[in-house]
Amino acid sequence: MLCGAKYTPEKKEHGYGAKVRRQAMRLYVDGMNLRRTARHLGIHHSTVAVWVEEYVHQLPKAPQPKKVKTAEMDELFTFIGSKKTKST
Repeated sequence: MLCGAKYTPEKKEHGYGAKVRRQAMRLYVDGMNLRRTARHLGIHHSTVAVWVEEYVHQLPKAPQPKKVKTAEMDELFTFIGSKKTKST
């Protein structure tokens, strides 16, 4: 039984080049969602999702403040508005 594989003396490139990956990341960072980015580039959306995840793991950790000095009103409103306690 033959497997159907063909011998090629030189390796073939698999996957997408760095240029396509960079373009996908630019589109995604600029606000285009995964599926739209994939349609625009003619690739599968899960491929773009894998690239985004790889890129995120390469980013440095975001700095965290040791102590919060001020909070914005929007944050306070969200916190207070989410409490569901009623006074009788």
